[in-house]
Amino acid sequence: MMILSSIDPVLLLASLMVASTPILLAALGELVVERAGVLNLGVEGMMITGAICGFAMAVNTGSPLVGFIAAAAGGAVLALLFALLTQFALANQVASGLALTLFGLGLSSLLGQGYVGIKPPPTARLDLPILSDLPLVGRVLFSHDLMVYFALALVALVWALLKYTRAGLILRAVGENHEAAHALGYKVVRIRILAILFGGACAGLGGAYLSLVRVPQWTEGMTSGAGWIALALVVFASWKAGRVLLGAWLFGGVSVLQLNLQAAGLAIPVEYLSMSPYLITILVLVIMSADKSRAPASLGRIFHASQ
Repeated sequence: MMILSSIDPVLLLASLMVASTPILLAALGELVVERAGVLNLGVEGMMITGAICGFAMAVNTGSPLVGFIAAAAGGAVLALLFALLTQFALANQVASGLALTLFGLGLSSLLGQGYVGIKPPPTARLDLPILSDLPLVGRVLFSHDLMVYFALALVALVWALLKYTRAGLILRAVGENHEAAHALGYKVVRIRILAILFGGACAGLGGAYLSLVRVPQWTEGMTSGAGWIALALVVFASWKAGRVLLGAWLFGGVSVLQLNLQAAGLAIPVEYLSMSPYLITILVLVIMSADKSRAPASLGRIFHASQ
């Protein structure tokens, strides 16, 4: 009880919002990609590439905003390479994604050699007048940086796009049956390339949030499997934006809690605590996916325009 009493629940919830943001951004991008019928296993590589691109540009320009823009561009460039391999060269999507993850990890290690030990410019908090002064709620919801609110807004936008707009309907049609969508005159390859670029940009932003805000420094391999967790969130959240948000909050909450328990000196080996966010996230999201919502029918299948 003494250990638990040393943990501030308000600070814990506020930290949860920050910890969930990088995975939420990456998972939302991958959600759109998979709803278009493409399986991109290169999320981890795109995140780590975004992390170093964003960090390097923020350090060299002194502007975190420029860093985030560069991170989105870096992730999108790697995503474009994936799109060229899978949509034009018709390469296997699983193999291409894994190759890009390895490429991104190696490239980021090379680019980041001169940035170890450097502190990036601070990302300003967006304290909302009056709202940020509210007891409890103000600290938890209204005292974060702009990217936290951007990620939450993106959840609403992706949900509304897929559910209510014509563009979302076409995207889902391409993911469900690309032959039928092609027969109706929709540009399947173009739609999928746009979805892949969006997913890469989101993954890059998630990586930059890690290096500029969550852990404001550059270390090799700092994504530590965040891209794979983002992939798992999409599958176990049954390809629904709202559930992706819940899953990201779950992972962020358990991650922050295990750090607090370590700091409080809980008598459990640190390795078990470090494993706990991944194990609990997978367990709970498996339970959440019990409704057996099926994947997009064309997910991972190669499209031949001549069909």
